[in-house]
Amino acid sequence: MNTTYAIDVSLKPTTFDLWHVYLASTVVLLSLILIALLLAIVVSLVRCKNRPVAHSNLQDIKAPEPVVKIVEKVVEVEKLVYAPAPEPVVLKEFTPDAALQLLALLQKDARFVDFIKEDISSYSDADVGVAARVVHEGCNKAINEHFSLAVIRNEQEGSEITLPQGFDASAVRLTGNIVGSAPFKGTLLHKGWQVTDIRLAKLTQGHNAKIIAAAEVEL
Repeated sequence: MNTTYAIDVSLKPTTFDLWHVYLASTVVLLSLILIALLLAIVVSLVRCKNRPVAHSNLQDIKAPEPVVKIVEKVVEVEKLVYAPAPEPVVLKEFTPDAALQLLALLQKDARFVDFIKEDISSYSDADVGVAARVVHEGCNKAINEHFSLAVIRNEQEGSEITLPQGFDASAVRLTGNIVGSAPFKGTLLHKGWQVTDIRLAKLTQGHNAKIIAAAEVEL
């Protein structure tokens, strides 16, 4: 036997029991919580709009400390080692008085200026040889009297020598096929000369050093 039950949904409860009280309380509590959350969101948005900017200028904003340290380390790695800059060349000022004095001495003792300014094309080799001997003796006398000379290398000319690393390039001049770096091995072609002492006389205040040889007038 089938029994059919019909429910009338249009009916309204006529009693207010404990279950209905619980449901009503839950709805009210959830509504209050929702309202409180909405109010908190609105207040936070208002505060963000009114908060002053700490750094209005972007240049005043400093990067965090760890970033600065990382950049410094990278810069240190990328540093290049350059060769030391060469020392500037200092040009020494010279006075021509000493050179003029030496030229005057060579003229006085060896007639040096007269010899080199003379036109010797019309003279024979024998005549030139005799004059050259006189000039040679006079120049040797003047040089030995006022200068002390010494050789730079003591080895025999034509012998094999070795120039170590760091040799004085102003005292030894390399010729031929120069390849690589010192030490160099080569043949000594010339011993070289260097002045070890100078004995030139001091000039008086009014002396004109440009006069190598005064003109001579016989009365």
